Amino acid sequence: MVRPSAFLRIVGYALFSIPPLLLLIYLVTQFPRPQESLHIYPSLASVPRSNRVWEIYDEDYFPGGGYATLPYGRVRYWLMGPEEGEKVVLIPGLLLPAIIWKNVAPELASRGFRVLLYDLYGRGFSDAPSTTYDSVLYTTQLALLMQYLGWRSTNMVGVSMASGGAIASAFHADFPHLVDRKVALISPAGTLEAADLSRTSKFMSSSLGQMLSSSFLGRMYLRSMAESNSTDPAELARLQAAYLPGYNAAVGSSIRQGPVRGQQSSFQLLHQSNKSILMIYGAADNAIPSRSTSTVISLLPRAQVYVVEGGTHGLILEETLGHSVQVIKTLIEFLSS
Repeated sequence: MVRPSAFLRIVGYALFSIPPLLLLIYLVTQFPRPQESLHIYPSLASVPRSNRVWEIYDEDYFPGGGYATLPYGRVRYWLMGPEEGEKVVLIPGLLLPAIIWKNVAPELASRGFRVLLYDLYGRGFSDAPSTTYDSVLYTTQLALLMQYLGWRSTNMVGVSMASGGAIASAFHADFPHLVDRKVALISPAGTLEAADLSRTSKFMSSSLGQMLSSSFLGRMYLRSMAESNSTDPAELARLQAAYLPGYNAAVGSSIRQGPVRGQQSSFQLLHQSNKSILMIYGAADNAIPSRSTSTVISLLPRAQVYVVEGGTHGLILEETLGHSVQVIKTLIEFLSS
């Protein structure tokens, strides 16, 4: 015979265990809800034409412009040069859209190359999907754009530490059959460590930093910082941060989860391939630690390395110092050989 105290304990155990058991059964057997649709923030095309951004950069900054509607939003692209020319895609960097190629693209087109330029997701006139901006997003964006345009393969030129240069390497790792003979990396990183990032970069790319920058007061502050009469392309970084709701999140995610780090394996695969490789960097580039540059060079021992003395991270925009001319000459010689 069960004593009352033992009976009460049994009842208590049963009452205690039944709710978790029912919850477990519910979690295991419930039918999943439909996936929520991807939220896509608009591009610079949504900014009023009275905004100063249009004085610096507009949809028709380069000839041959168009939009490709892809799963993660519209992508703005431009095609320059003769249709029968050897294909080259120019991949922009972390902060600026395709305007960063304003000196390089026309020269390559005039030399007979078929040049493809485009804005990365979250920058310029390409939409900003609310998702993780990792290397897969960027390489898939380019692969789908090439498919849209009917390009079966292309030579590649990428610029900047966190995007273009690293994306070119990651693209070859993901889609080697889409890469033609040549890969050129300008000021690449891809091997940065967390310690290499500034405290400001870490904070602004954090959840708290993103929340503050997207708040009303944060937006007002960013817009006050963007009040300037400068028409320098570098000013676009401030203007995008101030007026594009998806820009800061795109940059922040690119820093935390994007190809700025962890690309050692893609560089190794590029080295093991039969592609010709060129690496160009500025001797006075303070955006990338020299240790990181040395690491990339060590991972690409077959690469031709060209150093621009006095060149900074933005050397392809440094016309007055002659750095962009050096880069263009070196690129043309490399791509033509």
